[in-house]
Amino acid sequence: MKFIDEAIIHVKAGDGGNGCISFRREKYVPRGGPDGGDGGHGGHCIVRARTGLTTLMDVRYRKEFKADSGTNGMGKKMFGRRGEDAVIVVPVGTLIKDAASGKVLADMTKPDEEFIVAKGGRGGKGNARFATSTNQAPRKAEEGKPGEEKTIKLELKLLADVGLIGFPNAGKSTLISAISNARPKIADYPFTTKVPHLGVVELGDERSFVVADIPGLIEGAHQGAGMGIQFLKHIERTKVLLHLIDIHGPLHEDPLKAYKTLRAELKAFSPDLLHKPEIIVLTKMDISEVKGKAAKIGKEVFTVSAAKREGLKPLLEKVWSCLCQHT
Repeated sequence: MKFIDEAIIHVKAGDGGNGCISFRREKYVPRGGPDGGDGGHGGHCIVRARTGLTTLMDVRYRKEFKADSGTNGMGKKMFGRRGEDAVIVVPVGTLIKDAASGKVLADMTKPDEEFIVAKGGRGGKGNARFATSTNQAPRKAEEGKPGEEKTIKLELKLLADVGLIGFPNAGKSTLISAISNARPKIADYPFTTKVPHLGVVELGDERSFVVADIPGLIEGAHQGAGMGIQFLKHIERTKVLLHLIDIHGPLHEDPLKAYKTLRAELKAFSPDLLHKPEIIVLTKMDISEVKGKAAKIGKEVFTVSAAKREGLKPLLEKVWSCLCQHT
């Protein structure tokens, strides 16, 4: 399935039905009064968050959502039918913004959460509503109110506890496939991962967390270089960041330089990302000598071989500890 994390759509709530002007006219009922019923309310446009969805593809290609209008009131005090709502189903983690102003209208962070993005018009009152002791035969009724109409922008930010970040071929896909149920494509060329992947890590004792494999960053990603700018926003919701550094190969011979470059890209995109708890991981230790190089960073460093499943348990326990401290 194609990964789409932004969509601009037009929503139109239903109009309210008109109230009815009617008088009771029956044989042997000499004083039949007003009996015009109210119009039905228009349907709402509702955004509903649902688990299991990972893309806005269905929403993006539909473009327009319109709720049903309420029907008009009728005689014998019969009220019009309320219009059916238009339900827009989106993944959990979707931001709803006003397309014109950019104002955030809602942040859908919980399963089955709902937000009325456009309210249906109110149905008009029938003439039975206007009867008084001094006006027993009112000849007026209200028209239904129009439903709200607007253009909104939906922006998906994946919900994950842990974000895997690093340069292309740093070993993120291999790691997430080794520690979780995710099965991303793995190959030995840059930008193998072109969409974020989510995986659930089970530690036992009813301990689990969600990890996201974010496509590789490169220097200048915050300015649009590579694929990083497209996916940096998905890091914003994560609680802990895992910096994956591959010290094998000319690009990553210096782990300190690689670490500083990653940090610089995060800062350029959003300085708040630098305040997230971080864990530094040197990958592919089965094909590299890491002693001495790890010490250059000056912080606690974990070394792993996802292919051989070495060093994973201490790393995952550290991740769990960080999550418990920052929940």
